[in-house]
Amino acid sequence: MLIKTFGATVQGVDATLITIEVNSSRGCMFYLVGLPDSAVKESHQRILSALDVSGFKLPTTQIVVNMAPADLRKEGSAYDLPLAMGMLASTKGIGAELLDKYLIMGELSLDGTIQPIKGALPIAIKARELGFEGFILPEQNAREAAVVNNLKVYGVSHITDVIHYFQGQTELEPTVVNTREEFYKQQSFFDFDFSEVKGQDSVKRAIEVAAAGGHNLIMVGPPGSGKSMMAKRLPSILPPLSLGESLETTKIYSVAGKLDKNASLISTRPFRAPHHSTSTVAMAGGGSFPQPGDISLAHHGVLFLDELPEFSRNVLEVLRQPLEDRKITISRVRCTVEYPASFMLVASMNPCPCGYYNHPTKPCVCSPGQVQKYLNKVSGPLLDRIDIQIEIIPVSFEQIADNRPAESSVEIQKRVLEARKIQEARYQDEESIFCNAQMNSRLLARYAQPSDEGLALLKTAMNKLNLSARAYDRILKVARTIADLDKKPSIEPSHLAEAINYRNLDRESWAK
Repeated sequence: MLIKTFGATVQGVDATLITIEVNSSRGCMFYLVGLPDSAVKESHQRILSALDVSGFKLPTTQIVVNMAPADLRKEGSAYDLPLAMGMLASTKGIGAELLDKYLIMGELSLDGTIQPIKGALPIAIKARELGFEGFILPEQNAREAAVVNNLKVYGVSHITDVIHYFQGQTELEPTVVNTREEFYKQQSFFDFDFSEVKGQDSVKRAIEVAAAGGHNLIMVGPPGSGKSMMAKRLPSILPPLSLGESLETTKIYSVAGKLDKNASLISTRPFRAPHHSTSTVAMAGGGSFPQPGDISLAHHGVLFLDELPEFSRNVLEVLRQPLEDRKITISRVRCTVEYPASFMLVASMNPCPCGYYNHPTKPCVCSPGQVQKYLNKVSGPLLDRIDIQIEIIPVSFEQIADNRPAESSVEIQKRVLEARKIQEARYQDEESIFCNAQMNSRLLARYAQPSDEGLALLKTAMNKLNLSARAYDRILKVARTIADLDKKPSIEPSHLAEAINYRNLDRESWAK
């Protein structure tokens, strides 16, 4: 008897339907074809044990299973449940009338318990797109999939729940999530706030400018000056995630299997801070079975690289293309996948190997050559993609002991949101341009041209401070953001002066 059940596989952040064809006939052999990997091939033993422990036995027949499309590699153990239902239906252990209405996924334990899977959200989206009535999956993934409307999502904990449902003995209760209510309720919750930061007004201003224009930022300063502390608070002043952005980010975390148990949508911008010993694959994504890396997990959020020169040169260079294209393409012999990677890069570093170059009280023991060699660990092309470079000095004792609360993240965020609204209106007719940091040369010429007085100031600064030529466009982009924060239609000399001040590492004399 030929039976069809339906599952799905995830490629990149999108799902592809897998049709599982099961045919039982006279004999005693079991064949599984359709390019399955080892984990899929091992499903036979897990299914037999789960059914046996649960009180069900397959009759002795020959079973042939084909997983179509046959030229697409099937990976992982999430096909256990649809395979089990197909085998039972082909031997008339359950009725086959309802099977074509549901997409089924789940890994089986030997006792029949159903284990969670990866990629439940993109699979649910594909199930709705293909017109399935419902999606049966592990209960740990039910809330994740239930954010997809117009699809009945059934979370199950044991194989007997599914068998009894298809036998007509019990009913399954669909999981219902009020997506908008939960999303907006959790959107303003942050563990860190800028009101806890003492002093560092100039650095907080630079971070505000970076958040307002979506600019990449690097902070240079000695140990203990507050670089990491302020970076962790950046998400609290960024514009809140929209539902569309949240869905994109949640899909990536779903594919990577990094969503919390019983989680639904990610409601706050992600903050990823990989250790400097991370590998190129962990940063960019990939592997034998491609998975998203940290740059994709930071999609619509912040990627924070602490102690930037300590990262491997290869790891840093892999950031260059995603910073420009806002996506990363992973090519393998068997497949090519693409992950989104639109993130704000925030980096921090010591000014020298000992950490105390330009420190107000502690002497630096490094030679000028050592300082320059340390800075050269970060390549020019990568620095070229960082708009704001700010130097930090430690706060004084008087500032640390000051008990007066500093400006809160909510107050800073209000100004950031006002500036972003100006940019949304400015770029509403531009495809894939949402903030000043994404401006190309054509848009710079249209929206970021300074006055004659401003051009004279910029020329003087570039000659006097020995700024590199690559700093020119970056200064104009940042100046445009500063003007937006001041609600000015054109760039004024004061805006250019502040933007010039954010190019510390471009000064040829900085490390000499």
